[in-house]
Amino acid sequence: MTEGKEKSVEETSAKKAPAKSEAKADKKTAKNSSPKRKGKKKAKRRLVVEGRAYIQASFNNTIVAIADLDGQILSWSSAGSNGFKGPKKATPYAAQISAEKAAEKAKVYGVERVHVTVKGAGNGREQAIRGLQTGGINVESITDVTTIPHNGCRQRKTRRV
Repeated sequence: MTEGKEKSVEETSAKKAPAKSEAKADKKTAKNSSPKRKGKKKAKRRLVVEGRAYIQASFNNTIVAIADLDGQILSWSSAGSNGFKGPKKATPYAAQISAEKAAEKAKVYGVERVHVTVKGAGNGREQAIRGLQTGGINVESITDVTTIPHNGCRQRKTRRV
């Protein structure tokens, strides 16, 4: 009777041993076949030769944004983000600096020429365009999209005496 038990124990251990080694082999091949990536995925670097530059020149600040032809923003800068505070943000010099910084950031993507769209009646309109040119970007066209009231505000009611 003891011999029967020994045989069954030997048979079961013989059966289990290959199964364990097969399982280990399966784990090794699974690890090698599909390695898990940890961390961030590397961003693809886009190459954009032609784009659009949007200049919003208000009375208090000037914002310059450079986008590709689909409208996705590549770089932007404003007078406030470049360290100008208070009334200095509204100066033409601050607009020029912000345009140069935006052009410098867009050069990483390979931007060489832009179509400029200007909006607003601030002091930095023309100077921001010059800042794009000094930043090394060729200006192809300039479009003004400043809103103009068609008929103005509603007048006061007439006075009855």
